[in-house]
Amino acid sequence: MTPQRNTGAGAEAELPEYAGHYRLESCLGSGGMGVVHLARSTSGLKLAVKVVHAQYAKDREFRGRFRQEVAAARKVSGAFTAPVVDADPEAERPWMATLFIPGPTLSEHVKRNGPMPPAQLRRLMAGLAEALRDIHRVGVVHRDLKPSNVLLAEDGPKVIDFGISRPKDSELRTETGKLIGTPPFMAPEQFRRPREVGFAADIFALGSVLVHAATGRGPFDSDSPYVVAYQVVHDEPDLTGVPEELAPVVLRCLAKEPEDRPTPDELMRELRSLSASYDTQAFIPAQRATVGDGTDEAVKAEPPKEGAQRPREAEKPQQPGRARLGRRVALATGAVVLALGVVAALVEWGAGGIAQPQVSNPRTTAAAFSAWQAKPVTKDATTPQCTAGKGRLFCTEASVAFALDPATGDVLWRHAVANAHWDRPPVLSGGLLQLVTDEARHVSALDPDSGRSRWQRDLPENKGMEYAGDTLLLTRADGTVTGVDSATGATRWSRSTGVHGTARIDFFAADPSSAYVTSTSANGTSTRVTVLDPATGDTRGDTRRLQGLLKPVGAQDGTVFLLSTDPVYGDADAVVRYTPASGDTRRVKLPVAREDVQAGVHGGVVYVLAATGSLDAVDVTAGRRTWHAETAVSRGSVPVADGRYVYFSAADGRLMAVDARSGTAAGQTSARFGTGSGGVTTSVPAPLLLDSHVYATAPDGTVFAVDAGDPGDW
Repeated sequence: MTPQRNTGAGAEAELPEYAGHYRLESCLGSGGMGVVHLARSTSGLKLAVKVVHAQYAKDREFRGRFRQEVAAARKVSGAFTAPVVDADPEAERPWMATLFIPGPTLSEHVKRNGPMPPAQLRRLMAGLAEALRDIHRVGVVHRDLKPSNVLLAEDGPKVIDFGISRPKDSELRTETGKLIGTPPFMAPEQFRRPREVGFAADIFALGSVLVHAATGRGPFDSDSPYVVAYQVVHDEPDLTGVPEELAPVVLRCLAKEPEDRPTPDELMRELRSLSASYDTQAFIPAQRATVGDGTDEAVKAEPPKEGAQRPREAEKPQQPGRARLGRRVALATGAVVLALGVVAALVEWGAGGIAQPQVSNPRTTAAAFSAWQAKPVTKDATTPQCTAGKGRLFCTEASVAFALDPATGDVLWRHAVANAHWDRPPVLSGGLLQLVTDEARHVSALDPDSGRSRWQRDLPENKGMEYAGDTLLLTRADGTVTGVDSATGATRWSRSTGVHGTARIDFFAADPSSAYVTSTSANGTSTRVTVLDPATGDTRGDTRRLQGLLKPVGAQDGTVFLLSTDPVYGDADAVVRYTPASGDTRRVKLPVAREDVQAGVHGGVVYVLAATGSLDAVDVTAGRRTWHAETAVSRGSVPVADGRYVYFSAADGRLMAVDARSGTAAGQTSARFGTGSGGVTTSVPAPLLLDSHVYATAPDGTVFAVDAGDPGDW
């Protein structure tokens, strides 16, 4: 292939023919830092490959920024972004490959077609709100949302280019006085307090993007970036030309103070309430439903049923300059309602609510066990992530791994890991303690008795990973799965599953001979389930494509339990049981779809905990939901059960218990609030059950133990 000429910025005269093993076919575009090419994988999958300009490849600071871009893009890969397929930040010319998404950028669309009509604007705003919701959930702030970073795909907008994004709690590493972002789409705090930029900055940018889509210009237009910066910080936005029904929502997004702006979830609720005829069909495929004979038919979205939570009424347009005052009045009212709600919830659960922190080692009613709490990391404490095994608790927090005595909470050893961002709790596999750091894609294996390092391995080219027994399973976007001996780090086998694109592997200790590979169809209406023997890589049983967007949540005795979720909003609508050996499938529909759920399985019962605190027990064998409880817990952990109780942790550090037979509240510990600045907790670690004791962790860095059999005395 004749080398392609560079039409954009960059000192090099010719562009490379390959990035890694991907052949570069044509130039899609060029920017100040690199060139984006159309390429194909060996299997023919279309990719967009970003290759860094040669002069920047020699810059150590830029390489660090590019590594951060790759890490952020990998972390947020999902329905509203371009999933990362492969990358090599350490190559002579660093590169990153994502799935190719056909469609123009929002900037190109507006230039070509002019301002969008109101219906398209609502869909655009809803899609971007959903994208930011998913990006923020993993702790990432985009920082550069603008029309040229929004792709208009058939199934909705996609947010791209995470070149200057970073975790919310990270420090800004830049030259003094240098702006990070694009001025017309930057929030006031990005000019005033760049080290304090958080999620709300992306909401401000969303408002600016919507004004551009509606009018062809920004809300603070000027030829001078200095004038733009002044107007962003001090002046009211110009919303002339923005549709009247959208103006108040956009105005709230453009509030000067971050706390006055709505969250992505609030935006989506307001958009749903704007019009009863809100048309989503241009971006959202028809929903699927099962009819009486077991076949599928497309159905249209229905309005909320009686008793379901309804979105707020759309606000009337406010006069410029008055949005902040109205917002604060609303916040004050909301705070009173929230306080009353919390009091009511604590009275209902009747376990003391937010009490003073416990003293260490208080006695419980069980004579043989003394409850304890420990705080192994005191500086910049975050929620520890722990696992149990070999008679010990193993945890990671901040940049430290440590082992605790489960009987007393005493620290047995510590192991420092520089600049670690923990992808998941440590895992005991192959007789060693396996530590995974996400951003570096690095695995360290430690001696569980001493904490000394046994082996290490970098994983620069793998899309996903999962431990299954004594094997580390590594997946790539081309469908290849590699089994690594977790005792030695040596490769055991490598197999192709025939799955391309976004596939995941799940393993559950209750079914130790099986790993489950799932891949979803492009439209989200079906999921392919394959059973893999982790020891050999052989597949077995019936590989079948099941109805719905499914996620495994548990397995036992050769049967896997999955949650069925809506392909657009991600709400769980059913529980599915599938036995690959026989092909038997059973689906139990939830009476009401649940938002952002966590689920666990015990004894054939699936416990589904929603972000709103709703907890459902679904007996798949009986084919029905057996009970429902409202726990008043926002975004809890995966529920864990032992047949007597269901245990789960709350984001404020409380450990909760519910009677597994009736769903009635059984007890809770006091809250342990986090005060450190060491990181962002994107999910709440699940409690651990071991020898009739429950072990849990809290945001203040506490690891604690209580008697599993007596929640009422916690």
